[in-house]
Amino acid sequence: MSYDFDLFVIGAGSGGIATARRAAEYGAKVGVAEFDRLGGTCVNRGCVPKKLMVYASHFPDLFEDAQGYGWSAVTSSLDWQKMITAVNNEVTRLNGIYQQMLERSKVELLPGYGKFIDAHTIEVGERQVTADKILIAVGGHPVKPDIPGIEHAITSDDIFHLQEQPQRIVILGGGYIGSEFACILNGLGTSVTQVIRSEKILRGFDEDLRTEIQEGMSKHGIGIFNNTQLIAIEKTDAGINVRVRRGGDGEETVVVDAVSLAATGRKPNTQKLGLENTKVELDGQGAIIVDQYSQTTEENIYAVGDCTDNINLTPVAINEGRAFADTVFGNKCRRMSYENVPTAIFTTPEAATVGLTEAEARAKYGAAIKVYRSRFRPMYYTLPGKDEKTMMKLVVDQSNDRVLGAHMVGNSAAEIIQGVAIAVKMGATKANFDATVGIHPTSAEEFVTMR
Repeated sequence: MSYDFDLFVIGAGSGGIATARRAAEYGAKVGVAEFDRLGGTCVNRGCVPKKLMVYASHFPDLFEDAQGYGWSAVTSSLDWQKMITAVNNEVTRLNGIYQQMLERSKVELLPGYGKFIDAHTIEVGERQVTADKILIAVGGHPVKPDIPGIEHAITSDDIFHLQEQPQRIVILGGGYIGSEFACILNGLGTSVTQVIRSEKILRGFDEDLRTEIQEGMSKHGIGIFNNTQLIAIEKTDAGINVRVRRGGDGEETVVVDAVSLAATGRKPNTQKLGLENTKVELDGQGAIIVDQYSQTTEENIYAVGDCTDNINLTPVAINEGRAFADTVFGNKCRRMSYENVPTAIFTTPEAATVGLTEAEARAKYGAAIKVYRSRFRPMYYTLPGKDEKTMMKLVVDQSNDRVLGAHMVGNSAAEIIQGVAIAVKMGATKANFDATVGIHPTSAEEFVTMR
């Protein structure tokens, strides 16, 4: 049978674009449907604009630290509108680059929602196209908790378009998105209260890492309400009241000036795809079920990225998509490995991790696990006289000396763990770490000197 495209991709986020371009390199005729801006969550509402705001939030501390090194005091104030405009201008620039990339790869872009008519037919606006293979790469979206008045809360998608800086804000949720934005806004001068249901933020991460970040955030002035239940949000003439119940105590109200930010989770964007017209199956959370080669339960349909809910990270979606294209169009059979995927949390203090947590390692290997841990004040903070700490940790299987996990909280954690991740991925031993000469004086050398 003749088709309009060899591959049609629904969703032009990082995973979808990477897949489309890789398949086109192999000579496939490729089309992509996208109803929004190119680049998906990462470029438009996630990694890129968030990291730019992280940088912006660090300047007040840098101005203060400089005085310890002999610089005169700096009087400076944030122009929120200028910052937001600059951030969004960079997003627009990147959208143009993605457009050029697709054009150079001879990938046809169809603006609009892609919807299945059947397993080989996609409707985009008023146009119907057919494809031999179809890839779903539609990502996910933030969800709000089901409480009265939640319509008065914004999500992380909205923060980049606020025209005025909130002076007081409540962050609902203790995941990495909520924790990152709590730190960003706090650094920019907003009074921040973070409301979490459990004892600590960042469920699923290593316990020492969670503790270190939470203590650091509190030290920097963020009010963390742990073991707290959300009751309701009420809009008043004076602003917005967020009602909560802390532990076994009675209700308490936090007053904010304009908004509260809900960062309590995300769900796959699978609701309007017309999947009922195919054999594609979803799990109980609405995520697309795929095998180790990203193939769905419909033979010619594949899916990558956040809509499959494997590991919701941009580099994972890109790697999944390229592995699919290599396998199906490049005759280079390979699959995505989800073992030892590094990740970072751009809080203040920053954190990064790769491999098993201590708890995961002990559950799997029991008494064979040995933990190496170091906590110290980096040299940078000695002259400013600040009590800022860096924590580093290695989780080792003593039966074979292999390093199973590496975790860090402190300045440049993401940059440092990226290099350590190569060693962990290759199966490096603690002896390999010990035999490596450290770069002095750096914080990173602690990873090769821990005893």
